[in-house]
Amino acid sequence: MTALSPGEPDPDLIAAAVSACSTVAGLSGGVAGEIATYLPGRRVTGVRVDEAVVTVHVVGRYGPTIPEISNEVTRAVTPLADGRQVAVVIEDLQLACDPPAAGPAATAGGAPFSVSAGPAHPPD
Repeated sequence: MTALSPGEPDPDLIAAAVSACSTVAGLSGGVAGEIATYLPGRRVTGVRVDEAVVTVHVVGRYGPTIPEISNEVTRAVTPLADGRQVAVVIEDLQLACDPPAAGPAATAGGAPFSVSAGPAHPPD
């Protein structure tokens, strides 16, 4: 766990931008809650920042297409990514009758759908 370095994307701002997307029901920590940025004393679930890529894992709302969800998230994150590639992984879709997405339990299983903006990037 390390504090943010100057010029490094802020995972809290990224999480807030993604959460504000109308096509997103919530951030997802992955099947076991492993997708997160670890900061001193806390973690930001659903956002992983490394030297080249900002990866966000989301639960999309049912209705919009997968590309619509990915494009909206990519547009929200790109200005905050400090020149890094943005990868969007759609872990699940939330139906109108489903409870709100929250944490690792938000994924009901199955393979996540991954979309990257920029050079090809294999899913984590």
